[in-house]
Formats: sequence, C-alpha cells, structure tokens
Amino acid sequence: MASKEYLKNINLFSHLDDEALDFLSSITTISNYTSESILYYESDIINKLLFLVKGLIRVYKVDKYNNDIFLYYIHENSMITELSSLDNDDISCFSNAEFVEDSVILSINFKLFKDKFLSNSPLTLNFIKELIFKNQQLHCIVNRELVFDATAKVAYMLINDLEMFNRLKRVDVSVLLHIQPETLSRVLRRFDRNSLINIEKGNIEIMDSEQLNKIFDGVGQ
Repeated sequence: MASKEYLKNINLFSHLDDEALDFLSSITTISNYTSESILYYESDIINKLLFLVKGLIRVYKVDKYNNDIFLYYIHENSMITELSSLDNDDISCFSNAEFVEDSVILSINFKLFKDKFLSNSPLTLNFIKELIFKNQQLHCIVNRELVFDATAKVAYMLINDLEMFNRLKRVDVSVLLHIQPETLSRVLRRFDRNSLINIEKGNIEIMDSEQLNKIFDGVGQ
C-alpha cells in the first residue's frame, strides 16, 4: 500500500485534502518490522513522527532491578511517538517499544511536519505545548511510582523541584514520594555524607548535581 493510502486510514490525517496528503506522503517513509524486534529504547533520540499502520506494539519500561513494567499496547492506525517538546526537532523516547507481531511503521519527518502544519498558528502551537507539559507530568508520575526506588525518587525531586522540597515539611515530602519518613531521612543523610548535598538548618543545597543525576538518569534503559 502506498504511503498516501496509509495516511488516509489514520484519524489524525483522514480529514486532510489531497494537496496536504501529497505533501505528507512526500516526507513519509514506510518500514517493515518483525515480531519481537525493538522499535526504540527509552531515552533514544529520534526525529520522526511514528505511526503503527499494521501490527501490534508493546510499550514498557524497565525498573532499576531490570523488571519489565508493562504500560500499554499500541494498535493499528495509531500514533506511536510521545512528544516531549516542540522547541527542537529531536524527540526523546520515554519508554521502550517492542513489536508483538510483524508490523508496518509509517515515519514522517518531524521538522517538516511541524513547519508545515503547526508553526503557522501560535494558538495551536501553544495549545499543543500545554498538552505536552501535562503529558510530561504523567511521565514523572510513572517514573516516580513504578520505576524509581526510594533513592532515585529523592534524587529526582532534589534535581527537578528543590524549591518545593525545601518548602515542604519532610513528612509531607515522604508522603508525596510514597516512602517512609525514616527512609527519606536515611537517603538524605547518605547524600550529605557523600557530599552530594549540604543540609543547613533543614535547608538543602545541591553540591554535586552531576552525581545526583546519575542516580536516576538511565533507570529503565
């Protein structure tokens, strides 16, 4: 099947006229994948919008103990790509995607798609950015609750929301992170001993952001 016919079967593009479909078809490639092959891994960088037009994909993450955490299936004529930003032309993958069946993927050049269909309307662009921001918040919850252990949870919050961490009482932080207050105190003492942070009158200052990042960066890859 030609790429234009595949595009017509995808709800996002089904309303487009022939001129728009012809343009999309010109920046589209079709690829075939076998069952059990990997489309991408978490934190891979791609520059295409990916759509599944035939087959089935399993989306999952991997925790610190190398356990698979199933998230959801992607079915035919659905978008695969999870956008994290519109401010550049690279797309960071949030999870792993594995083919459950022999499948067909439609790939669209992200930069050319964005320039043609999104950049001409500031309202549309800003609206999509707000949706992406909400999606990123969900990603944070998935990592915090399903993937990270207690140490990674604390390190992640220190790096990404230090102001909130210092503003809240420690017991409230432990509730937010779903860990015991004693566990939080133990993790903070270890970070302090290892000179990753400095605790002064209950206020935390980050001393080694690179090492803190390494605690959670790459978990799930």
